[in-house]
Amino acid sequence: MTVAQTNHSVAESVVDRFLAGVEAGDMPPDVFADDAGLDATVPNWRFGVRGGDAVRSQLASWYADPGRFLDLKRTPIPDGELVEFTLSWVEDGVTHRVHQAHILRVVDDRVAMDTAFCGGRWAADLIAEMEEAAATSADA
Repeated sequence: MTVAQTNHSVAESVVDRFLAGVEAGDMPPDVFADDAGLDATVPNWRFGVRGGDAVRSQLASWYADPGRFLDLKRTPIPDGELVEFTLSWVEDGVTHRVHQAHILRVVDDRVAMDTAFCGGRWAADLIAEMEEAAATSADA
């Protein structure tokens, strides 16, 4: 796993709790502000959700199973953090992956806004196809 982090001054920030929830498949209840928003761009669609409970519920559907980060990059921004990751998990016996970026705006140690970009979820057959294509292009 590749993990790149830059200077975190808080021992366990709300972003740490957010990422722990993603990996655990269980988003903690104290991550989102009551009036938090989610602006999500997913394959062929963009939508928004308002309210901390609604955001948590939406993300809980995305991260319903425990997983692990294959790579994780964290970059502080003036009012929060940009996180980019590839997450792998097993769902109904099938390995899946997703590649996402989240711009997390933080107010009073709660996520006030999550602007998320998702490349879609990939099952084992598509993961194998992408790995084969990557190996072929590396050999060229």
